[in-house]
Amino acid sequence: MNIILLGPPGAGKGTQANILIKKFGIPQISTGDILRRAVKDQTPMGVKAKAFMDSGALVPDEVVVGIVGERLVQADCAAGFILDGFPRTVAQADALKSMLISNGKSIEHVLSIEVNRDELLQRITGRRTCRGCGRGYHIVFDPPKSAGKCDECGNELYQRDDDSEATMAKRLSVYDEQTAPLVSYYGNENLLRRIPGMGSIDEIQSAILGVLEGGCR
Repeated sequence: MNIILLGPPGAGKGTQANILIKKFGIPQISTGDILRRAVKDQTPMGVKAKAFMDSGALVPDEVVVGIVGERLVQADCAAGFILDGFPRTVAQADALKSMLISNGKSIEHVLSIEVNRDELLQRITGRRTCRGCGRGYHIVFDPPKSAGKCDECGNELYQRDDDSEATMAKRLSVYDEQTAPLVSYYGNENLLRRIPGMGSIDEIQSAILGVLEGGCR
């Protein structure tokens, strides 16, 4: 079961991936994590990536795809994998497809978790973090008992820079420009499965399992 998770920031991809990992026993592949590991382990692609990183340049798509390829041939991917955060562009999707074909693999499902813009902004901008213990809250969905104070240690809650409306707007703009075209790309490949992302975690998971266990819908 080889899966790609698509969706804008705040759509809940990480939450759903964690549930799928436990249910199906397949790993989640995060390009950031495997890039750092490849560099640390000095794999052939990791050595190439480090040269670009040391010079301050972006790691090219072919190297990123090569690092993904190194990861997907490891034993724990034999029963499948979940790609989260990759591919980010149509060019990366083309390169990934070629690499998988050369390894005798293919993507079976591309799960697009779809949430409207207002809901995304509410989810992200409502997050608050304790300055003391780091516990997370949400001013709407999981508020503290006392406004602005952590239930655990009483320290002040704050909004991280990544969770500000301005930062979120930029992240969504980048997603719309670079990654959203993958919805049409995988739709044309007959791999796209649209998942309504506005319900509860359990409701979204039920929709995902309906696709993965019951076939395409």
